[in-house]
Parts: sequence; structure tokens; C-alpha cells
Amino acid sequence: MAAMSQPAAGLCNLCLYQRLIPNTRGSVFSLCERSASDPSFPRYPRIPVLACGGFEADEGRSGASADDAQAGDEARS
Repeated sequence: MAAMSQPAAGLCNLCLYQRLIPNTRGSVFSLCERSASDPSFPRYPRIPVLACGGFEADEGRSGASADDAQAGDEARS
């Protein structure tokens, strides 16, 4: 099976709440798991996401940084 490539989803690619959902045709979608508990977040946001009030950096993903977390904080204000 081929490796799943990430969509160019902006902040979502560094977020703790992103889950990648493949379909049978080979496309990959970025699901926001915050949408399950907070309806103000879209289930499948329009990408690339450049600012998000719910962004939390996933320290386990390469490239997640304090600058990305700041972008999320600015979107909340």
C-alpha cells in the first residue's frame, strides 16, 4: 500500500486535532477532531488553514513550533 501523503492543510498539518482520512480513490482529507465536541469548528475545514482559534501544536509532528501556536492564539482574539 502506498504511503498516505498529507494535503497542504496549513496549520492543520501541525495540529493535535487533525486526523487524515483516506478514501478509496486515493484522496486524503483533513478532519478536525475538535468539530466532534465544538460545532463552531468545521469537520473538514477549507484548506489551507492559515489561522484557527482551536489550534494546538502537536509536539510529536515535525515542524510544530511556538510560532504556530502564536498564530492560533492570535486567531482566538
